[in-house]
Amino acid sequence: MSYIDTGYGLQQTNELSAITQSTARNPTIKTTKTIILSTLLGLTLPVTQAAAEEVMLAVAANFTEVAREIAPLFEKVTGHRTKTSYGSTGKLYSQIKHGAPFEVYLAADTQRPILAEKEGLAIAGSRFVYAKGKLVLWSVKPDLFEDGMAFLRTGAIDRIAIANPKTAPYGLAAEQVLQKMGELKPLTPKLVKGESIAQTFQFVATGNTDVGFVALAQIKSWKGEKGTLWIIPNDYYAPIDQSAVLLKKGEPNPAATAYLEFLKSDEAREVIERHGYGLE
Repeated sequence: MSYIDTGYGLQQTNELSAITQSTARNPTIKTTKTIILSTLLGLTLPVTQAAAEEVMLAVAANFTEVAREIAPLFEKVTGHRTKTSYGSTGKLYSQIKHGAPFEVYLAADTQRPILAEKEGLAIAGSRFVYAKGKLVLWSVKPDLFEDGMAFLRTGAIDRIAIANPKTAPYGLAAEQVLQKMGELKPLTPKLVKGESIAQTFQFVATGNTDVGFVALAQIKSWKGEKGTLWIIPNDYYAPIDQSAVLLKKGEPNPAATAYLEFLKSDEAREVIERHGYGLE
């Protein structure tokens, strides 16, 4: 089960299987039946099934598809369940500060998890980099350009999608690229800002902008036209080190600490790397 930020509160989306939903409605009956069946068959009941909990996750929008793929793997291994809210790193942090019930925070930067620790919202020592983001310039139109840098400098562009640099780390990285190229000022009137990297990607995918600065992971997950892509050199922007941290509200929940540990597992890291992220 996951939640998305609609701007009017958290809205539930159905991502759990019917079996998991049935368990969530009446875990006592399922556990009792499992114990009886295990006893009859001479089997030992796994501790994770007997003590299954649910963890509330706040996940940066760029990591949406990866988090959705990891969720059932985590549930299968641990028996714990997940509920997830996706949004820009800045907006999620604002919700955390205002009392949202999140227990684990997967940001698209390191600054806000550090800030969460300093402000007493997160557990010191629990923070780690779970992925290294990669920025690209993308257009849904095939063969639009051969050299991304040269294309941006031609000025033959009507609109460029970029995530809001104030709330989205990928937007800040895109701004740094334009600054390094010396094109930030001349191209600023053409910038169309998305509230998150997910909305920014939609601007490009629907053809509402000519090109856009998005995450490589989004292109990896995209099922439509591959379009034209420029993978931007790493030295054009500050490293996008995406950090996870255990929030105060998750400290007593074993499912929260289990999720963070699972993120470090080989199984989770394989998924993360396959989606185009770097690893430490």
